[in-house]
Amino acid sequence: MTTAVVTVRPQDTVEHAARLMYDRKVKRLPVTDESGHLVGIISRADVLSVFDRTDAAICHEITHDVLPGEFLVDPSVVQVTVMDGIVTLVGRPETNRIGHEIVRQVRHVPGVVAVRDRLDYPLPEPAEDRFDVLANFPID
Repeated sequence: MTTAVVTVRPQDTVEHAARLMYDRKVKRLPVTDESGHLVGIISRADVLSVFDRTDAAICHEITHDVLPGEFLVDPSVVQVTVMDGIVTLVGRPETNRIGHEIVRQVRHVPGVVAVRDRLDYPLPEPAEDRFDVLANFPID
């Protein structure tokens, strides 16, 4: 057992856990909640199991579950390709926020090694009542 315990949170990615295991040369990591209570253990076998998924299975989950299920996005709006666990997203999301959320959710799909964000984000709409003014006030 090491003197400084290295842990991960349930919301951490598999990549993060794998990197910690490699860097710290440990075979298992405790998983703790926000209050520091143990909720599980992740092992090397758990980390490696995500690589058992095929690219087709990953793509299917993204296009049939993540996009229409969580974001109500028509899968034809975002083109999804997967090669060796690397997901590439191409298309134009309705808003910047939705685009960033899609990328964040895709990162957490089991088997995803990395996400290439090639989304064409819409420009922010200017507010009609907002304007910038340079002001120079004298110092009293």
